[in-house]
Amino acid sequence: MSRNADEKSPNRPARGGVQSVERAFDLLNLIADAGGHTTLSELGAAVDLPMPTIHRLLKTLVGLGAVRQLPDRGYALGPGLIRLGNLAGEQLGAIARPYLRTLVQDLSESANVAVLDGDMVVYADQVPSQQQMRMFTEVGRRTHTHDTGVGKAILAGLPAEQVRRIVETAGMPTPTSHSIGTIEELEAELERIRQQGYAVDEQEQELGVRCFAVAVPEAPTPMAISVSGPTSRVDQKFADRAVPLLQAAAAKIAEELRTD
Repeated sequence: MSRNADEKSPNRPARGGVQSVERAFDLLNLIADAGGHTTLSELGAAVDLPMPTIHRLLKTLVGLGAVRQLPDRGYALGPGLIRLGNLAGEQLGAIARPYLRTLVQDLSESANVAVLDGDMVVYADQVPSQQQMRMFTEVGRRTHTHDTGVGKAILAGLPAEQVRRIVETAGMPTPTSHSIGTIEELEAELERIRQQGYAVDEQEQELGVRCFAVAVPEAPTPMAISVSGPTSRVDQKFADRAVPLLQAAAAKIAEELRTD
């Protein structure tokens, strides 16, 4: 599990709400942190709760469609969360959109916001550039984390064991000759991202396209924003202007999410 038992234990004092609801959400978060599916024994090891209590919570979540039981007796996130997840993603996109528009106005390149969904990233919104040659990403598109700017920005903020679990589950395809293909290369790249404060998709998804991205700090779900465009325009001089603007926008989005 990516968070320790003290952080995740549903046996801690209630956070001003109904403890059984908090415990149920903690189990959902544990399953999500495990890549969307886990075992009963792993859940039992991660929380300080009697096994009958965990069974009862899981049975309720299965009945609601929020969790499904696998043939091997493990547990996975259920289809009942899809509609909620889609609506939540739309709301996150709506919150970020004004800041994406400002980035496009200031930088004249397409701006995106994406969130982590299991072992992939999903684009929640995009504001396209008005330039004739521009990058377009379909809202709702799912991509790998290891070869996208937003994905790497998100991974850089996650625990090492969760990063490994994500890429082991999703795989590490190499769409271009610039793509990262091993976990060792990825870990070195994530350390560079932590040190410099931003991620770069260096033609890793598509030749001729470069992207700069930063994570939204302390977001309720891991998320990042980015600007992307052709390498002929999106160069180091562009980065010198773009990165501070991205970081400022990410901080404002984080503040708005906390306010909401």
